[in-house]
Amino acid sequence: MDTDTGTGNGLVVIPPGRVTLSDRRTRSSWQVEVASFAISAFPVTQSSYAQVTGERPSSHQGDGLPVEGVSWWDAVHYCNALSQREGLAPAYHLHAATETAEWDTSADGYRLPTEAEWEHACRAGSTGPRYGGLDEVAWYDGNSGGRVHPVGLKRANAWGLHDMLGNVWDWCWDVYDAEVYGAYRVLRGGGWADEHWSCRASVRRRSHPTFRIDDVGFRVARSHLA
Repeated sequence: MDTDTGTGNGLVVIPPGRVTLSDRRTRSSWQVEVASFAISAFPVTQSSYAQVTGERPSSHQGDGLPVEGVSWWDAVHYCNALSQREGLAPAYHLHAATETAEWDTSADGYRLPTEAEWEHACRAGSTGPRYGGLDEVAWYDGNSGGRVHPVGLKRANAWGLHDMLGNVWDWCWDVYDAEVYGAYRVLRGGGWADEHWSCRASVRRRSHPTFRIDDVGFRVARSHLA
């Protein structure tokens, strides 16, 4: 994979492909075509978040730890702020009154991955529930000691992405199921407090876009690289 480290976010260019998403609740599955895009090799760290926003919201403090205690709304704000900081076109039109966002797909700025992009990137060509042995690739309740850990300590997947499983859940762009859950957004990947079954490439979780907790963070993506 090609990596663009000029941003400080270590973006990895992901090839196009097709991914089959599934939902245990509805027992349904569907295929999605994924165009090439770039995603950060690590979750956004507390250091990066503080440099862009001036804030350190996390329960466990440390520059190299993934930022947590951030909502979906916080994450899209960060994406726009990082884009502006680097002279890129912000991906989101934000509506503060309703805490909603519209995605400008023509923009070259930072954004959250879609859940199809996230799963395609997580699998990295693999077909099993994980891209490696659980203890080798993820921090979860069986080995985390009850807390978040610095990014990048576990083995990366075949495309050079770390902590796709475990450590912190990643916010994704998508609405989970508007008819049933309204504005709830998708979370992927599992976290340090989860049992092994949550740390799988296919697992979907949902929460309100203003929800904050100490095992939820995010990573950034971009559609258009110069």
